[in-house]
This record gives sequence, C-alpha cells and structure tokens, in this order.
Amino acid sequence: MFDFKQLQKLQEEVQRRLQSAEEELSQKTVEASSGGGMVTVVANGQQEIIAVKINPEAVDPDDIEMLEDLVIAATNPALEKAKELRQQTMAQITGGFGLPPGLSF
Repeated sequence: MFDFKQLQKLQEEVQRRLQSAEEELSQKTVEASSGGGMVTVVANGQQEIIAVKINPEAVDPDDIEMLEDLVIAATNPALEKAKELRQQTMAQITGGFGLPPGLSF
C-alpha cells in the first residue's frame, strides 16, 4: 500500500532537484566544430545555442553555401551533446528514488 504523504514528499524533493538541475544546466556548455575547427558552435545544457565562432578563413563570399553547411555540421552535434548532458543530469535526479514501475515525475 502506498503512503501518499511519503509520495508527496518525494515529489517535492524531485521538484526541488529538478529546479536546481535546470539552473545548473543553463550554466554548463558543450561544443562541436566542423571543417577542422573553422566553425565552432557552443550550446548550453538547456539545448540553446549560445555562441557560434567562425574562423575568418571560412568566409568565402563566392561560396556561402559551404559556410552554411559548416554551421549546420557543427550545430547538430552540439545540440546532440547538449541533449545527452540534459538526459544524464535528469537521470541522476530521478533514477535514485525507487519509484514503482510506470510511475515517474
């Protein structure tokens, strides 16, 4: 039989930890680059792009398409790394509570 007061306390603790994790994730960063470092994209743990660094040598007015491809090639892995960071952080928070199967926050 479930103790609903205990479950409520558990939910409050998870909420507190999740809020703390959200703040922490906004401060953590990951980055990815393409073109041998010609383009670097930095994302935070909230999966937001916070910086794009482009080496001036990557800028060729006659080949803007290549630069666009380099930006995309760096952005997608940066977002994937940010997603993985977020998943790992959240799993650490919710994984240790021993919730019954099918019950999550």
